[in-house]
Order: sequence, then structure tokens, then C-alpha cells
Amino acid sequence: MSTALIIVDIQNDYFPNGKMELSNPDKAAANAAKVLEWFRQNNKDNIFHVQHIASSPELGFFLPNTEGAEIHESVLPSEHENIIVKSFPNSFLKTDLESKLREKGVTKVMVIGMMTHMCIDATVRAAVDLGFETTLIEDACATRELSYQDKILSAEQVHYAFVSALNGMYANVISTEEFLNNSL
Repeated sequence: MSTALIIVDIQNDYFPNGKMELSNPDKAAANAAKVLEWFRQNNKDNIFHVQHIASSPELGFFLPNTEGAEIHESVLPSEHENIIVKSFPNSFLKTDLESKLREKGVTKVMVIGMMTHMCIDATVRAAVDLGFETTLIEDACATRELSYQDKILSAEQVHYAFVSALNGMYANVISTEEFLNNSL
């Protein structure tokens, strides 16, 4: 099968008591786990876990050798699944993700993970720029509230603004339910 699953940064620091808690990470992780399970049953050789490890302590989270940087228990990699370590929002930048996908003949990618407005956005756009047909499973993603000057955007507003911007031009945006119903 020429489709791969890319699970981006579903790591402990994004969950309650983590150093960069997101809005509803458990809901997104539960959907991500459903998608991961489908791939394990139907396309187990094309699963890529992306783990962000901070290159500088100034980031404040995903620090090397911390529990917060570990992949969350909901989507723990099995022994035969690929783990790509990155230090930039774009999962392809200075990693071997692209070469591993090409080695396997992958032409389509499905992206899930965290944070919608940062690493998901950067990874989806890069995947398209590299020629991969890209699907974003939006409810298997999470983000957080953002602000600019006196404007505060809720996590839901941030999420849907980025998902809407990606939909069509960059990716086919669907829900977990749509994916599971159309893949069975």
C-alpha cells in the first residue's frame, strides 16, 4: 500500500500536568489511537511516529531525556514502527522522514497529531511541497489558545482556522469517523 500514517508529536508535555498543555489532548489522542489501530491491522509497515526533542532548553518543553518528551501511552510505537526524531516544526526538515517514505514507495500520507497551528501545519504543507498526496484527520489533532495583542483566540478557533486554511489547497481534511467508515 502506498499510504503512510505520520503521527506528529503526541507527547506527554501536551497532556495535563505537562509543560505545554493543549486543549482536549485526550480526545485527539483517542482518535489518533483509532487511526493507529486501523493502520496496525491494515498497513502496519507504513507507520511513522514523529517525536520532537527540543534542541535548546529555551523551548521549555520536549526537553531531552524527560518524561514530557516521551511519546504518549495512547499511541506508543510498537517495535517494528518507525520513529523519526525532529527538532523543528516541519517533520521533514533535517530528518530522514522523506527518504524513508520514498524507500517504501509511499505517495500518500495521512497526518495526525499535535499542535494543529504549528507542527501539523508545517508538516502538512511540507508533505504537499514534496509531492505527497496529503490527508489531515483533523479531530486526531489538538492545539491551544493563542493571543496577539489584545485578541484572544480559543483553541477551537485556532484549530479550525488552520484546518480551514489547509483544506483543499494543501490537504483533504476529514474526521476520524470519515476515515474509518471509508477505509473499512
